[in-house]
Amino acid sequence: MALLQEKIYTVKDIYALPEGQRAELVDGQLYMMAPPSTVHQRLVSHFTQQIGNYIHSNNGSCEVFPAPFAVFLNQDDQNYVEPDISVICNRNKLDNHGYNGAPDWIVEIISPSTERMDYGIKLFKYRTANVREYWIVNPLTRTVNVYDFEHDEKTRQYSFDNDIPVCIYEDFSIRLNNIFS
Repeated sequence: MALLQEKIYTVKDIYALPEGQRAELVDGQLYMMAPPSTVHQRLVSHFTQQIGNYIHSNNGSCEVFPAPFAVFLNQDDQNYVEPDISVICNRNKLDNHGYNGAPDWIVEIISPSTERMDYGIKLFKYRTANVREYWIVNPLTRTVNVYDFEHDEKTRQYSFDNDIPVCIYEDFSIRLNNIFS
């Protein structure tokens, strides 16, 4: 008796999705994405502005890209993600389709529909792909889990009321307490 085989999706399937429908692809598995909430978009805007201002004021060479921005994480046709925020320091891996490789810093803002993906599948995938730093932002609990993969530090959890230090930049921190005012 033959075993049922699960379909393996590729980037080609991502590009074949109907207009306006978004999905991510991890190890050939397709994960559909719901539209973001207003709070989610406020957080994305805040992060983009804060990180962009820091890079600009320090004449930095990195760039910040908010979603939707294609990241071909393993440079293959079975892994495609759209992190909420991607900080890219190696411009040689950028092309007109997105980024080919692991961004230096990724920020994901969770929602009830993405919680399992962000805390589980993506945490493992980003670590093994050599992302240097990964933040999981939870607007419901008003917490941020910071993973410093570059220095193999354990996770630290911060409140939105804390100054949250950025691991890839020694003199930069972000505070999120004014997001909801």
